Amino acid sequence: MTTGKERLGRRSSIPPKFVLIANLLRAFASKVNLPKNAINQGILVLRSNPNNALQVVRQMSEHRTMHIKPSRWSWNRFKDFMHFYIMLGAIPAALVITYINLFIGPARLAEIPEGYVPEAHEYFPHPITRWLAKHVHKSYQQEYELMCHHIYEIEYEQKLRQAENRIKQKMAEKQDTQAYYYQPVSSRYERSIRDNAQADLEISGSV
Repeated sequence: MTTGKERLGRRSSIPPKFVLIANLLRAFASKVNLPKNAINQGILVLRSNPNNALQVVRQMSEHRTMHIKPSRWSWNRFKDFMHFYIMLGAIPAALVITYINLFIGPARLAEIPEGYVPEAHEYFPHPITRWLAKHVHKSYQQEYELMCHHIYEIEYEQKLRQAENRIKQKMAEKQDTQAYYYQPVSSRYERSIRDNAQADLEISGSV
């Protein structure tokens, strides 16, 4: 059997530095493995045992209340849409614009080849403006032709109204015809009235 002196001698053989490091590691491990969220929510409770170590105990029987606060659904929905459209439109557009400005750049003036008629969009220097003028916006010639067509339609309507007013004036002066006010009559309604009258006579039995 070993005496108390021998046990003391064995314990003293371990350097105190290692004992201190072991105690620090043990305490750090016990704190790291602790589920902090559960402890903060009151689900788990810390208790001290006789060995001076922390022990996690589950506690589910207490009364927990729900905090009432305004809904954040509208704000979250707005953020979702904003992030979606920024990722879908703003970022790709910024990348395309940056690439065009860095690697393509604006056009330079040059002499027109003989026999070549440049189109309207070729007079714009920047590539983005040139693409918009070609595929999105109308050219000056198209705008001019559309305006001419609009003026033609307005003048034609004015001429029709003037002719209609002259016809009404002549009809009011002579008072000899009502052909302008004639409303065409369809025989379909006349046949329908006749058939209904005939059915009423057959049902009533009298002529």
